[in-house]
Amino acid sequence: MRFAHVTRPGGEAPRLALIRDGEALVVEELLPRGPRFLEELIAGGDELLDRVRDAADGAGPRHPVSDLAFASAVLAPPVILAIGLNYAAHSSELGLKTDSTPTVFVLWPNSLSGHDATTSWPRSLSESIDYEAELGVIIGKPGKDISTETALDHVWGYTVVNDITARDIQYSEAQWSRCKSFDGFTPTGPYVVTADEVPDPQNLHIWTVLDGHTLQDATTGQMVRPVATLISHLSRSVTLLPGTLISTGSPGGAGYSRDPQIFLRDRSTVTVGIDGIGELTTHCRIID
Repeated sequence: MRFAHVTRPGGEAPRLALIRDGEALVVEELLPRGPRFLEELIAGGDELLDRVRDAADGAGPRHPVSDLAFASAVLAPPVILAIGLNYAAHSSELGLKTDSTPTVFVLWPNSLSGHDATTSWPRSLSESIDYEAELGVIIGKPGKDISTETALDHVWGYTVVNDITARDIQYSEAQWSRCKSFDGFTPTGPYVVTADEVPDPQNLHIWTVLDGHTLQDATTGQMVRPVATLISHLSRSVTLLPGTLISTGSPGGAGYSRDPQIFLRDRSTVTVGIDGIGELTTHCRIID
């Protein structure tokens, strides 16, 4: 199943919708007191997901997706955990070493934005803004000390993340949260695909197109540490809560490492995608 947070004309608050055959079925309209947001659907467990599935097979209002706007795929995750240096090619091109354990940092919630949104930043703050296509993993079942063998059982679904990064700030500070957490620097979506639709998260084509040019073109099979390993590692120190978003790292092809360097410019359009999950577009504006 495929879900998204959508808004209809008029500027109303985002609502959770099931996406099917180019149409959106707002879950609140399918079920009495149905979940308004993805986090509420996840909290309801398999029973609520089955009720939504059954209701969608019957009659109900349908809205063309083309008439809707998208909010972030996740709106209020308990935490956004990001993994750095999880593809050897990306570590090498940035001149950074892949450590014996994952590089983990937190992204701030103000950075979340949706598909086809505009992200802006002041030129005075940074002119070295880079793109990073990443597979997003959303936890469904809580867990602590999860084994790698059972880790994928804790996944509710998958989405697409663009981990936008101010490279000059990244290299000037010891931690990476601020350089990746400007307002709008974590677009997600448009869709969340339930885990049963992705039998192998290590067999997905992942890519980036910036202003018509393909700059990242890889597979999630190139991860240094696969999704199951990341979940197990993170759960050793914290209980992973339902709704947690894990951004699993970016493949090679970053703009910072190119000669000449390629960064997001004023009026750039960048699309990151993962086959079978979706294509996530962001429009860029630089404020003078």
